[in-house]
Amino acid sequence: MTHIVYKIVPENLWNEARKTGVFQGAPVDLADGFIHFSTAAQMRDTARLHFAGISGLLLVAIDGEKLGEALKFEASRGGALFPHLYGNLPLSAVISQTPLPLGADGLHVFPEDAG
Repeated sequence: MTHIVYKIVPENLWNEARKTGVFQGAPVDLADGFIHFSTAAQMRDTARLHFAGISGLLLVAIDGEKLGEALKFEASRGGALFPHLYGNLPLSAVISQTPLPLGADGLHVFPEDAG
């Protein structure tokens, strides 16, 4: 499914969102005015560049089609198009949430079926 986008999020923030049914964003999202997502091809680099060595993360898969026109693909790192959500993320659009542990090499271990 190419319409799936991914969010790497600290588990504690995600647990707060699960209480309300809406994810409003991490501090970087709130500062930038949109929620940062990655495509399957981008998520590993996103983890390496922005979450290196950080434990307690989840990889959240989202059905981008359920976000409508609030989801926009915009040029970012290296000119690549990244998905950005202008608005809150309703948890009803979430397909899965999977722990993103650190491996022995210090890199995050992604689920085999992710992207």
